[in-house]
Amino acid sequence: MGKAVLSKSGLQRERESLKLYHKVLPSLDLKRQQLLGEQKKAEREYRALQEEFAPMASRLAEQLPMLAKPSVDLTQFIQITDLVQSVENIVGVKVPLLERLEFEVKDYAFLGTPQWVDAALDGLKDFAELKVRAQVGKERLEILTKAARKITQRVNLFEKVLIPEAEENIKKIQIYLADAERSAVVQSKLAKAKAKKRAEAEALKGGGV
Repeated sequence: MGKAVLSKSGLQRERESLKLYHKVLPSLDLKRQQLLGEQKKAEREYRALQEEFAPMASRLAEQLPMLAKPSVDLTQFIQITDLVQSVENIVGVKVPLLERLEFEVKDYAFLGTPQWVDAALDGLKDFAELKVRAQVGKERLEILTKAARKITQRVNLFEKVLIPEAEENIKKIQIYLADAERSAVVQSKLAKAKAKKRAEAEALKGGGV
């Protein structure tokens, strides 16, 4: 807890700080809720992409059992020809957005190449595209998760530290000032009583002469 300045000016500063915290907190909390919502959305999308891998791999294995031990390096026939990513602004957080993705099957000699290669390449194109989309989805999820964690920490800082600290400091300063005021009143009364006694003593002394 920050050390409170026990004065009227210190009290004013603490009140202004508390007012500012209460003003900022709602917007921070709203952004936190929005980011948590976007994080859950990105998590669902990424999970859906992941869930496509196993069925697609099984389907390829069923249609093309020869892929289990390929005699041809199929990756040499496929390449990405167009991959366009942009940046999407989600509640002030920049995340990648996959706008376009295209593959090309390279020319290859038909003679000496197994007949099932054409079908295998089509399947691998779909699988490669799914993999790229999943990679982008994972990156989006990681960025949003980090942003949501960071703003949650800020909200907790306001709710659990700054606001309680300011309220406690205000209470402490008010008690100090009230005690100081009562002490001043008591001291003033004592001083007046002493002055009165001195005056009476001087009067008696003067009257005796």
